[in-house]
Amino acid sequence: MLLSLLTALCGCHFASVSWGVDHDPSTANSPSRQRPNVLFIAVDDLRPTLGCYGDKTAITPHLDRLASVGTVFQHAYCQQALCSPSRLSLLTGKRPDTTRVWDLSTHFREALPDTITLPQFFKQHGYQTQGIGKIFHGNGKPASDPPSWTQKPLLAINRDPKLRYALAKNLQGSGLKRRATEAADVPDDTYIDGQVCEAAIKRLTKFKADGSPFFLAVGFRKPHLPFCAPSRFWNLYQKGDIPLPAHQAHPTNAPEQATRSWRELEGYTDIPDDGELTSDKIQQLRHGYYACVSYIDTQIGRILMHLSELKLSDNTLIVVWGDHGFHLGEQHLWTKANNYELSTRVPLIVALPKRTSGSGDIKRTDNNTTCSKLVELVDLYPTLAEICGLPLPHGLEGTSFYPLLKNPEQAWKHAAFSQHPRDKTSNRHKSHGDIMGYSVRTDRYRYVEWRQWKSGKIVARELYDYETSDIETENCIGIPQYAGTQQKLERILSAGWKHATPPIKKSVE
Repeated sequence: MLLSLLTALCGCHFASVSWGVDHDPSTANSPSRQRPNVLFIAVDDLRPTLGCYGDKTAITPHLDRLASVGTVFQHAYCQQALCSPSRLSLLTGKRPDTTRVWDLSTHFREALPDTITLPQFFKQHGYQTQGIGKIFHGNGKPASDPPSWTQKPLLAINRDPKLRYALAKNLQGSGLKRRATEAADVPDDTYIDGQVCEAAIKRLTKFKADGSPFFLAVGFRKPHLPFCAPSRFWNLYQKGDIPLPAHQAHPTNAPEQATRSWRELEGYTDIPDDGELTSDKIQQLRHGYYACVSYIDTQIGRILMHLSELKLSDNTLIVVWGDHGFHLGEQHLWTKANNYELSTRVPLIVALPKRTSGSGDIKRTDNNTTCSKLVELVDLYPTLAEICGLPLPHGLEGTSFYPLLKNPEQAWKHAAFSQHPRDKTSNRHKSHGDIMGYSVRTDRYRYVEWRQWKSGKIVARELYDYETSDIETENCIGIPQYAGTQQKLERILSAGWKHATPPIKKSVE
């Protein structure tokens, strides 16, 4: 009866679901199940456009259900708002200036040939590891890292237009970029993310039969452009339900480096080269983004339901994270590749297994926990290791936030750090670029220094106060009342992440 109900709910994709809360007595004392499995779900270009983050438009029942049995981190930040640098920072536990990955073409093993990635670390501790979908970068050389996996990755690269588009009009022409949106009356697995979901379900069944602890990394490409999803997800939203951006202007007095377009959207055939969009086009794009978020929510729901069907939920740590945020016309910006809040803040949901191997006695409950402390994606590596009772590796540049899962109100790190490079004139950078924008985010402020890479000379500064607006609207540099704040933030940024760790962890090896 329960499974029939779950199947029906997943099919209609907007009702509550009950996965992850049923207990399987047959595996409660099984030695092979004492070490938690890890279900590690990455979602490309996902900002906190989710019901569990307070978005009143988003229809995301499955992620909301996960949040109801887990911890929602309200202030989680990536280390660079671009796919490959962000993912590599998380997967190595090191920051971009250490990985030497700031662009989309560099492989992290060029700088760190002997580093142990997060899945590789679990592999070394007896886990079966597999990546399905986009885990590392999604194309070219950076998409692959064989040492990380015990099983060959699946669907890691997608260069086939037929897995990106379904409509005949969008399959004409050349290149991967056609129209920026598509609503097609097709099954979910017409697009690659539906196939990723199916592959993950099959792999879970095999892991169950094998009996070994597993680390399954599942990477969804949507809501990355193009915003293509089956029409039933578009139909969840009425055009009038999709709000236009509240603030569509660049921040006042912001330097040019801060607001330069990444020109990702402009490459699509229905987008003007100058990037200037009508209100109807803005609304259509935002509609497409929401449709893609609901599409991915349903795929995640199917995986979680299957986890429950297999009676693996009790002993599986579930983590859902976005690799960076996303602009949808706010601040006259689209996509990512900047240091602003909408691009650097990410969704992060952690649902513990009902039994953990970590220090302390905490486990999954049926009560949602929200944590407002500052955490960073680079913190995930040591956190997952600690939850699973594995020895923390040396040389990591993040801090385990396992203590926040015990007490989300305790004193924690006072700053999060992000960065993004620029070339002198072009929209896209190579390597570290000519200028690096270093950003520090505190509970109330964001401070950015744009430094020449070779000389270290500061060529521009930004300071934003989130008590005046939840996104950056006015650069406060030069305003007398912020002079003291600026000096304090300069010191925090200069001291760096090692001096911003929680009070309970005075140093990081």
